[in-house]
Amino acid sequence: ARPRALDRLAARVEAPPPRWAAGLPAPLWTPQPAAEQAAAGASLRGVRAVSEQVAWASGSRGTVLRTADGGRTWQRRPVPGADALDFRSVWAFDSLTAVVASAGEAAEGQARVYRTGDGGRTWTLARRDTTRGVFYDAVAFWDADHGLILSDPAEGGARRHFVVLATENGGRTWTRTAGAGLPDALPGEAAFAAGNAALAVAGSTRALFVTGGPNGARAHATSTGGARWDAVAVPVAPRSASAGLFAAACATDRRCLAVGGDYQAPRAGGAQIARTEDGGRTWERTDLGATAPGYWSGLAFVRAADAFVAVGGAGTAVTRDAGRTWAVVDTAALNAVSFAPSGAGWAVGPRGRVVRAGS
Repeated sequence: ARPRALDRLAARVEAPPPRWAAGLPAPLWTPQPAAEQAAAGASLRGVRAVSEQVAWASGSRGTVLRTADGGRTWQRRPVPGADALDFRSVWAFDSLTAVVASAGEAAEGQARVYRTGDGGRTWTLARRDTTRGVFYDAVAFWDADHGLILSDPAEGGARRHFVVLATENGGRTWTRTAGAGLPDALPGEAAFAAGNAALAVAGSTRALFVTGGPNGARAHATSTGGARWDAVAVPVAPRSASAGLFAAACATDRRCLAVGGDYQAPRAGGAQIARTEDGGRTWERTDLGATAPGYWSGLAFVRAADAFVAVGGAGTAVTRDAGRTWAVVDTAALNAVSFAPSGAGWAVGPRGRVVRAGS
């Protein structure tokens, strides 16, 4: 008979992978030293996985990075005259075409949108706003032509409501949508430019964005491509200027998750995850067992594995049952996450951290 120690070892080797890992590589994250070297310590908050080979990342000090060989090498793709900007949002369609948006006060010249069609060799200024209160939080596209940018409410006027920009030509030009289609913002309500995930799109015309603040979290949903939005309260806690919902992602045009917390208490517990099955009209609190305590700033749906992956100050958590239960699989702080349709994924974080799912 073989020793019991060998029996225990064999059991570990032969046991099926944890439920969260079915369809996902393990360990989940592999560091990308070439990307971290290229980032040179910048805080990264934008990432877009395009395919097994192509991904883009962005962040502070005007940083834009790109890989076209699966992460073996990364190149800086600087935007002329943007060294002081914080590119917290990036959306890419392939190895050549990408859009970046900078977070910061528009009145101070920090709200800009750039586009490249040649892999970042050259950039075109697509939008610059100087309206007080405008602060770009996230960008998302339905397809190669149609997309949205979310901004915090602008100041002035009789009503205070969020600002939404729309494009119909792949980000070459942007138009502000009619304010009449947006509900009034609550006092202190804002979206969070934490990981380019406050805005999520689904189907061909559906989208939602999530917010927080002292009056609680809300979700704003549209089924008309951004022409009209409806807002509903989402039952998550706590309520403060630094708390609420930070990220949303959709598996279908009906089923979506939203995650958040308090960025000033990144490892604290609390009710910070909710789900919808009707495109955002109604929401229910989930993770009632508190399997994913903490603050989550990024969220992505992994279609190849039918799973959601959340990242934030508490690390990385994965759910395979639409948010009901989670497994925390890593504790290193990350800001943003993105998965390509094939299942290839990247996440980014502070001090130039870049990791890839799998090898």
